[in-house]
Order: sequence, then structure tokens, then C-alpha cells
Amino acid sequence: MRTVLLWMARNAWLKERLPRLTFVRRAVRSFMPGERLEDALAGAEANRAVGVNAVFTKLGENLTDLSEAEAVAAEYGRILDESAGRGLDAEVSVKLTQLGYDLDVEAAFAHFEGLARQAAERGTWAWIDMEGSAYVDGTIAFYERARAAHENVGLCLQAYLHRTPADVQRLLPLRPAIRLVKGAYDEPATIALRTRREVDASFLAIASTFAPAVRDGSARFVAATHDVALIEQIARFGGAIGLEPARIEVQMLYGIRSDQQRRLAVRGFDVRCLVAYGEHWYPWYMRRLAERPANVLFALRQILPW
Repeated sequence: MRTVLLWMARNAWLKERLPRLTFVRRAVRSFMPGERLEDALAGAEANRAVGVNAVFTKLGENLTDLSEAEAVAAEYGRILDESAGRGLDAEVSVKLTQLGYDLDVEAAFAHFEGLARQAAERGTWAWIDMEGSAYVDGTIAFYERARAAHENVGLCLQAYLHRTPADVQRLLPLRPAIRLVKGAYDEPATIALRTRREVDASFLAIASTFAPAVRDGSARFVAATHDVALIEQIARFGGAIGLEPARIEVQMLYGIRSDQQRRLAVRGFDVRCLVAYGEHWYPWYMRRLAERPANVLFALRQILPW
């Protein structure tokens, strides 16, 4: 199923046609509150009421016109302004290819620097999403450059890549902020772990590597997973070395395991919900379905009459 869904995410014919179907549009509402920023803000406000803060992302990737990157950067500035105006504790997360990375790395860096400065002025953070394996080297180098100038910038890493433990060792001296995900792209076995057991073990090992640095204030680490059992393992290890629940950061997607988001927040964990919005949701949505079979069943329950 995962292979099929990731193929669907890349298929241009399906990307053009499936989003037009009413039942598909209805299903995607399970993972995002709507296509407009106003929808995303409303979703974040509802979560704030139950102790869950927000990370906003405007969906889109691999721009083909550099002028579009200016509009994307302006939109992220609008997110920061609107969030601050509503008193939301909110961060932003952006794909570099949304900022024109494929077309002009320096232009993309200038856009991200502007975003980092805006976020700093509002006392919040700007994150860099990780994309497919072809982008990892460039994205890490981009982050190292951004981190040298800004403290409030973070980077997403993928636990399923064989290289990630070495990347962690490379980044730890920078006092980094790292959001760890399992990984959702269709990568070959030469590059990525293929079984859930292997990926979970890698995730736990990387989290354990960061725990002492988080305790000592020399790194920020976010466990971005819906795997509650894995989160509990991380919490037990953290507790054993003196890491309080409030220092353990967890991020989950909007609409997924909302009951667990609330439960963890009540227990004192620092919980954020990734609130996505925008018109270009198809490839992102298919990758979310591919991440775990339960997501497919969850989406089906939203559109079928049982």
C-alpha cells in the first residue's frame, strides 16, 4: 500500500485529476482544516483551547518560477503577523523548494533569512522541512549557514535515512533545533531503512542521542510522530536522565490522534500540531496516507457512511 500511495503522490495525471473529486477533497479535511490561512488559524485557535500549540505550513513544493517564491515568503510573513495578532504560540515550517531553492539558492536563502528575522521579532521559530534524499546535503548546508546567523531556526531530519545518525553528529556542535520524522518519501533500500522496526529503532536512538543535549540546554529536539508508544519510550529515557515532560516536545498532524495530543498536553508535554493549508495539497496528502496504514482507514471513515 505504501508503495502504491507514494507512486500516486508522484503521478502527474492523478495530481491533476484526483483533487477535483468531491470525496477526495472531503477526505483531505481529515488532515487539514481548509485551504485558506483563515481556516488554518481557526484550527490552531481550537487546539490552543486544549493546550496544543501550532506549527503552520503552507503547502507547495518545487516552484518553477522564482517570482512565486516572493509570494510564498510574503505569505509566511502574513502567517507570523496573523498568529501574533491572535495571540497564538505558533511557529512556521517551510520547504526550501517553495522559496525557489531549485532555481536560485541565494534567493531562497534571502527569503528564509527574512522569515527568520520576522520570526525572531515575534519571539518564535522558523523551520526548514526536509524533502527527498537528493536535497539532504544541500538542505543541511543551508541550515548550517542559517544557524550561524540565527538562533531561532530549526531543521527537519528523517529517521529512516541511513545517513541521519552521522548528520546528527555533524549538527550537534551547532546547538541545533531538530524536528525528527520517520520519513515519507519513496527511497531505495540503499539509502533508507525499509521496515517499521528498523525505522522505530533509528528514531529512538536519535532521540536518545539528543536527550542529554536537551537536558543541558544545548539543543532543541522535537519528536514529530503519531507513534505514541515511541513517544512513551522517549519519555521514559528522558525521565531516567532527568528530563522533565515539559522539555519533551511532540508534534503531530492536525486531525490525527487529537485525543493523544490532548492527553500528552495534560501530562505536561510540550505539544504542537502541524497545521497545513493551501491549494497544492495532493502530494503532501498522499505521503501522509503512505506514512502509516491507519491514516488510510482514518480518511476512509471520514467519507464513508458507516
